[in-house]
Amino acid sequence: MRFNTLDEWLSWQQSLNPREIDLGLERISRVLADVGYATSFDCPLITVAGTNGKGSVVAFIEAIAMAAGYTTATYTSPHLLHYNERIRINGEAVDDERLCESFDRIDSARGEVPLTYFEFGTLAAIDIFNQAKPDLVIMEVGLGGRLDAVNCMDADVGVITGIAIDHVDWLGDNREAIGFEKAGIMRADKPTVCGDADPPHSLLEHASGLNSELKVFCRDFFVKHGNDSWDLLGDDMDIRALPAPALTGEFQYGNAATAITALLCLQDRVFKRDAIVQGLASACLPGRYQQVQSQPQVLLDVAHNVQAVASLAAQLQAHPVAGKTHAVIAMLADKPVEQVIDIVSEVVDDWYSAGLESVPRGLSAAAMAALVERQLPNVKLSAASTVSGACEQALAQAAEDDRVVVFGSFHTVAEAMAYFDNS
Repeated sequence: MRFNTLDEWLSWQQSLNPREIDLGLERISRVLADVGYATSFDCPLITVAGTNGKGSVVAFIEAIAMAAGYTTATYTSPHLLHYNERIRINGEAVDDERLCESFDRIDSARGEVPLTYFEFGTLAAIDIFNQAKPDLVIMEVGLGGRLDAVNCMDADVGVITGIAIDHVDWLGDNREAIGFEKAGIMRADKPTVCGDADPPHSLLEHASGLNSELKVFCRDFFVKHGNDSWDLLGDDMDIRALPAPALTGEFQYGNAATAITALLCLQDRVFKRDAIVQGLASACLPGRYQQVQSQPQVLLDVAHNVQAVASLAAQLQAHPVAGKTHAVIAMLADKPVEQVIDIVSEVVDDWYSAGLESVPRGLSAAAMAALVERQLPNVKLSAASTVSGACEQALAQAAEDDRVVVFGSFHTVAEAMAYFDNS
């Protein structure tokens, strides 16, 4: 074995390919074949792509499938605190030993192929899932869809969540271009569920060309709210009196409906109402409007693009507090930082900026502070070099009836989680 610890493997993988993001299926497909795996599993695969909502839909699918008694294998990215979070069997992260053994098998098969960090992880997930032999595999696309490493596997059901502008350097600067990239996970004659109520024409055309049965939210399946429950209705669905999803936010009803619809597309799996109810109640997704402290209330959210931040702002408006709202923000340089600040500014009283200087593409502390000051010249701003430092400043200023919202990226939330876990 090349390395004995997970940290050593991961550090080496980050330098194996000079590009952090190197889209394309040629490398991973070649190694997949050399390891000896097909492009399908022995069980159904649900592949989930989209700009926002992927993690929530995956969490609902996983929870409902487990509640129905099926063994699950789930691949997501990025992780928050530990790399192992990316690969789960029955909801539990795999251990270091299992990952290292898988990395070794892939390394032995790859020859001189310069896999990226993400490709190595994706192949490890595929390897582990083939050995685990679950009843259902769920894989979340990392970036785009058509050229993402996850797309080396053929989905039995494709899921595409909300489509918005993000990752413009790789996917394009408009929804039609981005929709085309997301549609790349579709397979001929296989069903696709779209959680976007207004999908781009490029996605609709791609589905038609592949003869993929496409179910679109608010066109083919609907959410109907009651007093204390909701119904999922559609041409071939009628599930009444469902409880509110465990994940917070009005938009989570659409994500839950998308997940349930995707599961019901699996012809050889049965998902009764009791399992759906249990799964909705047990779904968990750290870092999405997650409360980690009260008095003052502290919320963590990985929102980092316009659509996600608008949802966060709507949540904050819908659930006001008696006191002030303090925002801790740290972001990556390739995100729409000015728009994000502007969207949240209506519900924030005091700002605390921080840097992500140790993260690729992370804004420095000085750059992040300058962007807040330029966008909101009259705002009260406290600048810190790190997220943990900004959190400390915010807590020092916050009263018991205030709240602190930490957002801007997965890296921001990860550092905040570590801070609050240790405080």
